[in-house]
Amino acid sequence: MNTPASSLPDLSRLRGVVAAEILAAAEVASLMLREAGVPHALAGGLAVGAYGYPRTTDDVDFLVGDEAFVRHAGNLITLKVPLIAVGNVRIDMVPIGSSPEEKEQLRPAIESAPESERIPIVPLTALVYMKLKASRQKDLADLVELLKRGRIDIDGIDRYLEQHAPAYRRQWARVKEMAAKEE
Repeated sequence: MNTPASSLPDLSRLRGVVAAEILAAAEVASLMLREAGVPHALAGGLAVGAYGYPRTTDDVDFLVGDEAFVRHAGNLITLKVPLIAVGNVRIDMVPIGSSPEEKEQLRPAIESAPESERIPIVPLTALVYMKLKASRQKDLADLVELLKRGRIDIDGIDRYLEQHAPAYRRQWARVKEMAAKEE
């Protein structure tokens, strides 16, 4: 099934909204992770913006695989790429959880992520899953705004959650209700 171009992530949507140094930091960090062989995909506020609700953010979030970490004796875990910031921009590496459900939902998101400007971005299904799981007010507000802008295939997400993450269906229903009330 071909994905319509309008539903693909596009980092150009962020220009003029997100500071140039944030976008540059995302590019540098992604290149470093790619060169180190770390599967990754842009997540968080920048991913939300790439899908159609550009908003300001002060950091760069990447969903990363286990390959981002080095395990040492004594249960010590360090970063394979010791990347904390690019300039004054914080880089956050969000690991895929260890539960089978988490791996099932998010591993494909870093292995076959769509790209914009050579930066992999989590697929929309994974972004919705991550936002519902985080469940903070700003995460749910991001989903409401994407819904209001017609950027989410509601039926597709309904099917995805039914098949892969039924525990989040009720919360998704509330998000859809909030979006409908605000339209």
